[in-house]
Amino acid sequence: MARTLKGKTVAFLVAPEGIEQVELTEPWKAVQGAGGTPRLVSTEPGTVQAFNHLDKADTFDVDATADATSAADFDALVLPGGVANPDQLRTQKPAVAFARSFVDAGKPVAAICHAPWTLIEADVVRGRRMTSWPSLQTDLRNAGADWVDEEVVVCEAGPSVFVTSRKPDDLKAFCGELVDRFADT
Repeated sequence: MARTLKGKTVAFLVAPEGIEQVELTEPWKAVQGAGGTPRLVSTEPGTVQAFNHLDKADTFDVDATADATSAADFDALVLPGGVANPDQLRTQKPAVAFARSFVDAGKPVAAICHAPWTLIEADVVRGRRMTSWPSLQTDLRNAGADWVDEEVVVCEAGPSVFVTSRKPDDLKAFCGELVDRFADT
């Protein structure tokens, strides 16, 4: 039986530019396909610029800013990757606080590629089993996470479930797990 996200609203937190487009669009489609409502949250209003690796791709309209909304308005959080996207987010206090608020509220969080940088900055990875793009393994370990090199990792330790993946090649497994875990909330 297919899992449903009907009636659930999922925040996608991104910086104004540097989002790996496929890591935004594929989970977005998975949430919509399961009946959920995705909403784009950024640090600035207007539009955000996605990339296909290093090449500019599409722009997307922002639905809300991190300082003007909260975890209470959503059922779950997705953190897309790209190198520049989470690197910018982790320097923005409203974005870090927004991400942390999902964990504090016990709501599920999904992060792919470099996106765990935002969770490291939010100080919510200690004691969690996670994966990421390989260059983040030392950062995650230094922050107290148990880093593993696997396609998708689901960690139920702590107040909220984490779903993490390494890269765009992992998107099918990542999207399947995030829909399953978001459906359980």
